[in-house]
Amino acid sequence: MTDQIDPIAAPSGPGCADCETAQPQGWWFHLRRCAACGHVGCCDSSPAQHARAHVAASGHAVVRSYEPGEEWFYDFATDRTYAGGPDLAPPLNHPEDQPAPGPRGRVPANWTTLLNR
Repeated sequence: MTDQIDPIAAPSGPGCADCETAQPQGWWFHLRRCAACGHVGCCDSSPAQHARAHVAASGHAVVRSYEPGEEWFYDFATDRTYAGGPDLAPPLNHPEDQPAPGPRGRVPANWTTLLNR
């Protein structure tokens, strides 16, 4: 797993990079950060599943939760979750005042019915 981690790669931003650039802009449930390059994508429960799409496109199989208070890693190649791992470049999570789901103002009222299960 550690060969898929670059501890100095900074996160791409405070939210899902792909949801932010989509037209129309998307929203997410939770965020995942690529441990190899820092790309921030939305989780598998999110409508667009951009973290998984990044894994498929890049071959970067390891992500870290980008949620406040969560330090786990997940390896898509082995389908395993790890309680911890190497320290990554800050910030370690999205801004604390950013809600989940987010971002504020783009989450539809019926968001719970739109999640992937």
